[in-house]
Amino acid sequence: MPLVHPSVDRAFIGVLVRDFYGRVRADARLGPIFAGEIRGDWEPHLEKMTDFWCSVILKNGAYSGRPVPAHLKLKQVREEDFDIWLGHFRRTAEALCPPEVAAVFIDRAERIARSLKLAMFFRLDRPISGAAG
Repeated sequence: MPLVHPSVDRAFIGVLVRDFYGRVRADARLGPIFAGEIRGDWEPHLEKMTDFWCSVILKNGAYSGRPVPAHLKLKQVREEDFDIWLGHFRRTAEALCPPEVAAVFIDRAERIARSLKLAMFFRLDRPISGAAG
């Protein structure tokens, strides 16, 4: 279901995205990772992320990308980086959103992070101990 709230529209989501990525860019661990991928003008990425979050929150179909393949190529990303990412996202949502809206954004961000972590780091490399075979 889309989030229906009088203050949540594309313009609001654009502000949230820009605030969040300002925090990410200033982060000692995440900033260099993003800087290595996004050189020069950040505006196209910020617009793409605004489309992404509009699709996630408003269910408007604005985003048609494929986040998993885009993240799979980022070999310098570690699993614990998602905790940093979520911390910045949580603080951004809590600073900009009414509590009930922040809760929706944070829930969706946690689901997205969980999905990306599974895609990037979960491996069935070894048999489960004690499994019958």
